[in-house]
This record gives sequence, C-alpha cells and structure tokens, in this order.
Amino acid sequence: MDPFVIKLIGFAAATCTTVAYAPQAIKVWKSRSTGDISLGMFLVMVLGLALWLVYGLLSGDAPLVVANAITIVLAGGILFMKLRYG
Repeated sequence: MDPFVIKLIGFAAATCTTVAYAPQAIKVWKSRSTGDISLGMFLVMVLGLALWLVYGLLSGDAPLVVANAITIVLAGGILFMKLRYG
C-alpha cells in the first residue's frame, strides 16, 4: 500500500481518537463536575498517552506524535480537574 495512504489512515484514526476526548473535556470544564469520572482510568490513560508519545517521537511516527500530544492535553485537563474538583 502507498505510504501516503497509510499516513492518511493514521491521521484519520488519530483524529477520531483525539476528538473523542473533546466533549468530555468541555463538559468537565463547564460543569466543574468530575464525580462520575474514574481517577484510576485517567491516571493510567495519561501515562499510556505519554508512553505512546515517546514511542511516536522515537519512531518518527507523525500521526502518533500529533494525536498523543493533543490527547494528553485533553485527557490531562480532565485528570487535572478530577484531582482539583474530585
């Protein structure tokens, strides 16, 4: 398969999985309510995203780097609010 098409598929997948965090981040930001959010899940998720980001940087995989950098901001923001507002 053409490497360009493979990168496009990667960026499409990255866009979907990154954008999926936006509604939750917006809801938490507006409501300041995190009672129904699992602290453990977001701790593990942010750690996993950081590891994927490092992997993407080391392997030179642009879709992984972009997606995980943005998703860390969104999931990290949710985690921050969970820690701050409980």
